[in-house]
Amino acid sequence: MSRKRRSYESGHKPKFLVVIDDSPECDRALYYASRRCARIGGNVIMLRVIETGDHSQQWLGVADIMRAEAHEESNVVLDRYAARANSIAAITPERVIREGHRAEEILKLIDEDDDIVALILAAGTGKEGPGPLVASLAVTASTYPIPIAIVPGHLSDEELDALS
Repeated sequence: MSRKRRSYESGHKPKFLVVIDDSPECDRALYYASRRCARIGGNVIMLRVIETGDHSQQWLGVADIMRAEAHEESNVVLDRYAARANSIAAITPERVIREGHRAEEILKLIDEDDDIVALILAAGTGKEGPGPLVASLAVTASTYPIPIAIVPGHLSDEELDALS
C-alpha cells in the first residue's frame, strides 16, 4: 500500500516523475513536466532505470564493468535532459538511477517519495504503437497510487506550452 502524498504540505513541493529512456518521445514528457512544474512551483524528478539480467558468477567481473559503464552512460543522458529541463523552465530536476525492472522501480520510487504527484509519459508516434512502457501501463494503471499523464508524442513545443 502506498503512503499518503504530502506534496502540498508545508515543507514539501510537488514533483512530476519522468522516466528517461532512449525513446524519441521522452523529450515530450520532460518538456510538459518541466513547464507544469514551472507554473505550479514544483520540480521534475527524472528516473533512469538500468535493466539488469541474471549474471553468472564466472562473469561477475565483466558484469561489474558493464554496470559501471551503464551508470556512466545514464549520467550522461541525465545530464543532457537536466540541461534541457533547465532551458525549458529554469528548473534543476532531481536525478535517480535505479537498477532492475522498469515498472518495479517506478513503483518503488513513487512509494519512497511522498512528493511525487504524477507520472508523466509520452506516447510514441510510430506504427509499432505508443511504446512498451505506455502499453504496459494500460494494463496496470488502475493499481498506481498517483495519476499517470500520457503526452501525445507528436505535440510541438508551442502546443505543449498552450497545455501547460
